[in-house]
Amino acid sequence: MNQPATSIPLATPTPSRAEAGANASVCRPFCGLIDPVLVNEPVLFPLSSSVSVEAARGAWLWVVRDLCSDLISADGVANGNFAAADLEPLMPEVLARMKAALEKIDGDTEAMRRLRAQTGRENFRGEASVVMAALRARALLPKAQGFGRALNAMTDEAALGVALQSMPVQDPKLAGLMFHTAIGQVANPTRLVTAMIKLSGNANEQVIARNGFGPLIEAILGHAQNQLRNLQLSGPFADIDMACRSLDRFHRLVRSLTGYVEFARGSRCTQMLATITKMVSDRVEPRLKEVVTDLNQAMRRPREGTDRIDNDRLLGAINGVYLLSAVRDCRDSLALNAVFDQAWSQTGQALELHIQRNLDLLRQDPDDAVTGERLNAAIKMAEIRFNPEYADTLKRARAAAERRT
Repeated sequence: MNQPATSIPLATPTPSRAEAGANASVCRPFCGLIDPVLVNEPVLFPLSSSVSVEAARGAWLWVVRDLCSDLISADGVANGNFAAADLEPLMPEVLARMKAALEKIDGDTEAMRRLRAQTGRENFRGEASVVMAALRARALLPKAQGFGRALNAMTDEAALGVALQSMPVQDPKLAGLMFHTAIGQVANPTRLVTAMIKLSGNANEQVIARNGFGPLIEAILGHAQNQLRNLQLSGPFADIDMACRSLDRFHRLVRSLTGYVEFARGSRCTQMLATITKMVSDRVEPRLKEVVTDLNQAMRRPREGTDRIDNDRLLGAINGVYLLSAVRDCRDSLALNAVFDQAWSQTGQALELHIQRNLDLLRQDPDDAVTGERLNAAIKMAEIRFNPEYADTLKRARAAAERRT
């Protein structure tokens, strides 16, 4: 469950009500030309290698409505009939108008204030620059994706180093966009980092930056903070499977840096790692504290009325144990040791207690379907919390209990 796919999903833009009301794009910003460098909010640290979906959408709305209304049909954009193939021939003029408009705004404080208010983006000027850089590099982004996928198949470390040298490290902005795009397809970023260190001749952060690989570190950090969106764990409809995948991805990204690169104390990268780690941990911690409570409520028979399974609580308990297992695998990249240790220990104790109780009840009444279903769920959680061998032992114990008369 916690193994990532070889291809990491891109940020998926979703139109807001305000934009829909203004006949803005209901498709992807810039018709999907810069999707590989889009990330989701929250963006704790704005980077030159990526831009948020919301910022790109604001820039796209600005272009369609204010800069290029004579070139781009707002109705065509709104109804989805204006595609990337239609936008591509217009890109030189679109970029020229964007550049001219930004240069004009740079000298007009009031115009800049109005544009920020209009787009709802306080840092719109910087975000627009990243959008423009991505648009200029749009033809290279699919190639960078192919580069990332090809790295997954490379087994020769020397060949990996040669491939890494083909990136445009002399141009930090372009390299950042290319690395961000490629990392989105790389299953094991550690291999890239170790190759980067070999090429730099040193694991020191400053030496790596002097050799032109600073954008690679930034791209990995950008993908790490992009996992925050999938860690919304409150409410009955939280996607625990996605959260576990994001935790695993976060761990792989962070460990590829902290396990190999020597960061200077107080550097921006160190601050980013600390802040992102704290934010991820803060989002997971409340759910970890609920695991034992959810388990007890799901496994306990009601004191009054007919015995029945509460499917919502049972699902919550199973999801909680899955999350607990994911945190165990990623704990080296999180700040959750004390909370995890307590939840892990108490969950194991609670499972053993409830399994024994339900086995005893099943021995007394082998035809009790509700107890059998509750025991099945407990055995499933025991498989996650302990191991498959223990679960097999419990299944045999259950079968023996059902044979009793």
